[in-house]
Amino acid sequence: MSDKNDLEKDTLRIGIVGAGANTRKLHIPGLQRQPGVEVVAVANRSRASASEAAKEFDIPRVADDWLEMIEDDNIDAVCVGTWPYMHAPVSIAALESGKHVLCEARMAMNASQAHEMLEVAQSNPGLVAQIVPAPHTLHLDRTIIERIASGYLGELIYVDACITLGCDFPDHDSPWHWRHSPTLSGNNIMTMGIWYEAIMRWIGPAKTVTALGQCVVRHRPDSHGRRVTMEIPDHLDILCRMARGGQMRCSVSTVIGHPPLSSITLHGSEGTLEIAEKSAGGPFVLSGGRRGEEGLSRIDIAPENEGGWRVEEEFVNAVRGIEPVTHTDFATALRYMEWTDAVNLSLRSGETVHLPLFD
Repeated sequence: MSDKNDLEKDTLRIGIVGAGANTRKLHIPGLQRQPGVEVVAVANRSRASASEAAKEFDIPRVADDWLEMIEDDNIDAVCVGTWPYMHAPVSIAALESGKHVLCEARMAMNASQAHEMLEVAQSNPGLVAQIVPAPHTLHLDRTIIERIASGYLGELIYVDACITLGCDFPDHDSPWHWRHSPTLSGNNIMTMGIWYEAIMRWIGPAKTVTALGQCVVRHRPDSHGRRVTMEIPDHLDILCRMARGGQMRCSVSTVIGHPPLSSITLHGSEGTLEIAEKSAGGPFVLSGGRRGEEGLSRIDIAPENEGGWRVEEEFVNAVRGIEPVTHTDFATALRYMEWTDAVNLSLRSGETVHLPLFD
């Protein structure tokens, strides 16, 4: 850790690069709640939008350019809340300038950028480098991991993931969003990376990927009413062989009418675990059943096992040497970016892609 942030002796001064929805909802207020932390500057796509964020959160300085924060020796850390196309440039520049980094997910545009980010982070071991974690199962993860480790599933046979958050019949007049643009979002497709990150926490990574996808809504109107051709699939089916055994089918869609609720089911030789919505948009619930039992029953989460959102707290604690980053470090995030690239490679080639992409 840097001397100026040694333990809790000094105020931690943080600059915000990109004041988007998540940054305003979670990161800025979350950082401002931490003792001894000051959010001292903000830069956004325009000075006007940065000024709005500064006024909303009482941030004293508006920067015309994110490079101003990189070059400012009085700023100790940077929170990167931009769209993915800026994650690597800002994070790398910040780390090379001696600043800690909290970067919004997905990690980068592609695995090559993510690999470069990891290399720079590893070259600066005294700095904290954290990616915002997949949030949907934080309250369940510890219990799922403990059940699997105790032998609840037996040998893993099959993972069935059906992700339909925000899904409905195709709407050809639905507006263009930055997530629809490979130039801004890179190889990321819908929410598939979020769910793969959660699955990796439980059963580890995949070793092969085969994918099939389609753009059902082939063009959308932008903010000027012009039709923009869609290049990122809105329906996707992925088959994987897992490194620790078993296989996975992952279906992600935003264009299915009357869809089933989202769920991930782990089938083993001795038991089954289901992580599922019970109402649209509601929290995910853990259920399970073992050989000889009648169906699945809800598994209550012990208070000591119930995790939650503490991203900003973990980041500040890591900077101060109180705890390591677990949700999520750059090395873990690189693995889901490699999987994301593998999905894209398989979509284009029609072939199975083997992981890891980088040795």
